[in-house]
Amino acid sequence: LIIFPPERSNLAGVRHILLVLSGKGGVGKSTISTELALSLRHSGKKVGILDVDLCGPSIPRMFRVQNSDVHQCDSGWVPVFVDQDKSISLMSIGFLLEKPDDAVVWRGPKKNALIKQFVGDVAWGDLDFLIVDTPPGTSDEHISTVEALRPYQPLGAILVTTPQAVAVGDVRRELTFCKKTGLKVLGIVENMSGFVCPHCSECTNIFSKGGGEELAKHAGVPFLGCVPLDPQLSQSLEDGRDFIQEFPKSSAFPALAHIAQQILDATSQRSS
Repeated sequence: LIIFPPERSNLAGVRHILLVLSGKGGVGKSTISTELALSLRHSGKKVGILDVDLCGPSIPRMFRVQNSDVHQCDSGWVPVFVDQDKSISLMSIGFLLEKPDDAVVWRGPKKNALIKQFVGDVAWGDLDFLIVDTPPGTSDEHISTVEALRPYQPLGAILVTTPQAVAVGDVRRELTFCKKTGLKVLGIVENMSGFVCPHCSECTNIFSKGGGEELAKHAGVPFLGCVPLDPQLSQSLEDGRDFIQEFPKSSAFPALAHIAQQILDATSQRSS
């Protein structure tokens, strides 16, 4: 069965769609989404981020555009652009809340309706990549997101975990979700994998180590790499600064660059 996207779709100009998933909260999905977008931008790609974490929208803050407004055009909502070159564009419920402290106290159907609207009614224009940052879990929002994106044949999903067994167990359920929904797993990222001291460069495994790599091996999916805890990375996200540009000597930099390169390699294999 071939599913054709609707005509004149706002996603018609998007070449590749990636989902960033995890069964667990607090593992750094938004961090990986943000840094992947910045890495791809520095590779000359045009990137959009769709933030479907409706109860905890952190992407606008990470790009320091949380006070921006979303405007309407003939095709729907115009995403918020991070820079003058319009190389990174964002859409998030964070732009639609009257006050930043407003809580989204919604039942499932209302959330699902907004996700479908986000997928269909944002005028992204031409993008090389659309990164979809998701909430924790495997339920309503995830099913709605995957179903709404299915006609556009997403490239696949990146699963984020931290090294300890509790987190890896939750991400194992996310692998099952991907299998049941027919979503290809591009690979697993082990985030917060050791803390590298900025003074002596010694690595301390605060949350143990290797759980993500072991899970990837067990599940037969690629392991994309380990991203260590890095105070410079945390600070750049707090301040909305471009970590990739400002901290090329950081211990997290090569790990993030390597993850982005593997995604670029996956897209070139797909198009060949």
